[in-house]
Amino acid sequence: MSASDSPKKNTGHHVDLGERGTDKNGDSISLDRRLFMKFTAFGACTDPAPAIKALENLGADGVLYLNVNDPQGIGILIMSENPDYFVTNLRRTLSEPPFSNMCCKSEFEMLGRTYSIGYETDLVETLFTRPQQRVTNPDLRWAVWYPLRRAKNFETLSVSHKRRILAEHGTLGKRFGSAGLASDIRLACHGLDKNDNDFIVGLLGKNLHPLSTVIQEMRGTEQTSQYLDSLGPFFVGKVAWQSKQAKTKKI
Repeated sequence: MSASDSPKKNTGHHVDLGERGTDKNGDSISLDRRLFMKFTAFGACTDPAPAIKALENLGADGVLYLNVNDPQGIGILIMSENPDYFVTNLRRTLSEPPFSNMCCKSEFEMLGRTYSIGYETDLVETLFTRPQQRVTNPDLRWAVWYPLRRAKNFETLSVSHKRRILAEHGTLGKRFGSAGLASDIRLACHGLDKNDNDFIVGLLGKNLHPLSTVIQEMRGTEQTSQYLDSLGPFFVGKVAWQSKQAKTKKI
């Protein structure tokens, strides 16, 4: 057997799946952890109290919303670092009463993960603490959750052009956030969404009107007007129950 016919050895290439950031000294940092969030909506819920009790008995980390567009609708957002939780503990709970007596609204089904952009100096804060605290903040009573899919030609743009487009969105978010009008949660859902969406966005606030205004102003940005294929459906709800704010494990 010639050398060219001999079996090739496994080169063992390493794939770094860590979320990246930059510390205060400008050095690269990485953390191979992230928080998963799953959103599920139900109809035919005449009384949310049993659903709240079931989530409390489960010890779920998350929130239950009353659907403003459905008088018998609710939405639940559950958080876990381990995605196995959604197909074990949570699955069992949602397969039993009172949830099994409700109507699942699959159009609102969303599953995403927290992610970093690369400039964050505290990855635990970015990936865990901040999103957990926003979801369970009792002052943020209203929420709008929706998926979005970018146009494929966005990825063909130059790095500088993409950075400029994203900065426009970031500036808008900071303006509303600094004014205490809206907080956002952004999740990646590549390969996790049945409709091939790329991201999930949650807008949270004390009042509903500013959240609508954020979306209205986003319509005029370059990303939304030229580089989005789809936006929504939108789930609009008010908090009926929140879990206690979780303490993130330190690394």
